[in-house]
Amino acid sequence: MGNNIANADTTAYKKTQTSFNDLLTQSFNNQPSETKEKGRLTTPGIRQGTGAMISQSQLVLSQGALKTTDRNLDAAFTRDDQFFTVSVQEDNGINTRLTRDGAFYLSPNANDQMMLVTSAGHKVLDENGEPILVEGNIKDIKISENGLLMVDTEEYGEKSFGLGIVSVKKPQFLDRLGGNLLGLPKNFNALGVTEDDIMTALTGDSRNRAAVRQGSLESSNVDLSKEMTDLINVQRSYQFQSRAVTMADQMSGLVNGIR
Repeated sequence: MGNNIANADTTAYKKTQTSFNDLLTQSFNNQPSETKEKGRLTTPGIRQGTGAMISQSQLVLSQGALKTTDRNLDAAFTRDDQFFTVSVQEDNGINTRLTRDGAFYLSPNANDQMMLVTSAGHKVLDENGEPILVEGNIKDIKISENGLLMVDTEEYGEKSFGLGIVSVKKPQFLDRLGGNLLGLPKNFNALGVTEDDIMTALTGDSRNRAAVRQGSLESSNVDLSKEMTDLINVQRSYQFQSRAVTMADQMSGLVNGIR
């Protein structure tokens, strides 16, 4: 809830909805070796009584409102299941990540080329998974509805690049990585899914399914008034529970004081 409120103004941020279940007991397996449990008469593990636990934390992909910027390098999706692919340098190497933040910029490199990057400096990838590099003096830039970046230069004329776009079918398997980025899980075997089950790259004929609008940015899909209302409800519930515990403690003290 706090994360949603903090990112209410983040471009194309997708809110997280968390649900809870009642829980009577929770068991912790504190002894990994069963050989050391021989002769035990009670049930293995430690059971702790608790009131509730998180049952699911779900990414909500509903479409955010579009803001018109009239900037050539701004692009927003008009379908809620599509993401741009970007290359991100992380501690374990370079990885491909997903984002809906279409505020792009051109950054010069050492070879006198201009590279398409995000506002965080991550390389925007094309449909082949390669960075998008432009040579020459740029006269005009257009982004088509199906995600083609067309750059007109004085020296080389018009050249087009297919932006790397994927359609996500099972967003519940995506990991939120911070910085408005999402990534695929590492434990495909444990989850029983493959990369193709989670998302599909929009290349070839499927590129016509891409829905991009140039000169616009997508707002966050966080409803700030709802989040604030939920926050007040949680605060009131916590105060009520705290007072109930205090009263129970006072009653126990009163009972223990009777002689």
